[in-house]
Amino acid sequence: MIYITGDRHGDFGDIPMWCTINKTTKKDILIILGDAGINYYGKNSKDISLKEILNQLPITFFCIHGNHEMRPTSIDTYKETEFMGGIVYSEDDYPNILFAKDGEVYNFNGLKTLVCGGAYSVDKDYRLLRGWRWFSDEQPSEEIKKRVEEKCKSNNWNVDIMLTHTAPLKYEPTEWFIDGLEQDRIDKSTEEWLDTIEDRLNYKKWYCGHYHGNKKLDKIQFMYGDIEKFYDYLKENFMTQEMAREIVQSLPSLYPLQPVEEEAILTLLYPKELKSEKDSELDIDM
Repeated sequence: MIYITGDRHGDFGDIPMWCTINKTTKKDILIILGDAGINYYGKNSKDISLKEILNQLPITFFCIHGNHEMRPTSIDTYKETEFMGGIVYSEDDYPNILFAKDGEVYNFNGLKTLVCGGAYSVDKDYRLLRGWRWFSDEQPSEEIKKRVEEKCKSNNWNVDIMLTHTAPLKYEPTEWFIDGLEQDRIDKSTEEWLDTIEDRLNYKKWYCGHYHGNKKLDKIQFMYGDIEKFYDYLKENFMTQEMAREIVQSLPSLYPLQPVEEEAILTLLYPKELKSEKDSELDIDM
């Protein structure tokens, strides 16, 4: 099973119980949409302690790059390896903690999933004034942008899922802006670039984090503390068999349905060609 959540900033206190409730194993995946908080200090004991705890959990973490953490390429213990059809960064000591490589396409549940992390830190000045860590490579570089664009082109601008840390500018959640923060001082070049990608890209779903809130807008979903099952096209676009049957059973008793008629209505509400794939997915969920 694949799950997805937003920024963690090093707070995984709820995950052990969540794993227990959901009976997860290392074969299950939890996607984190940036700012996992696992590589904030680098080789510092704080990061090492957190990784040792996470390594014991029955789940595999698949992390997108955020803007409050070092890139794995800056830490010499990371190496490239293959995962779900794409390249990830991993450490030998913590094999269940993976970081996505920007511009890679992964196969999650048969869905082509393109990744690009990074964003501008609105708290940059605040952190620098206090001597806190800030990472100059927090946003995607021109090289990364080119890699993402080339991957889009090679897939004829068709992917199923887009995973980013921040969002395209047109979907920017202005209601979550920090009061008193002058927006004209914020570098929004990454969001502007993602706008150009979103304009051309044919996709089913776009997940992002960064804004510390949960909401859906068109095909964009912002995530923070919630943990959900990864996108399922059938579940999001067609009703379940149970829902279809409830509608049929709610029809007026003055017009009782014959079995053939009931099956015909069910087929309209819940197409036969979807049943085998849908029902097998439901079995997996259980």
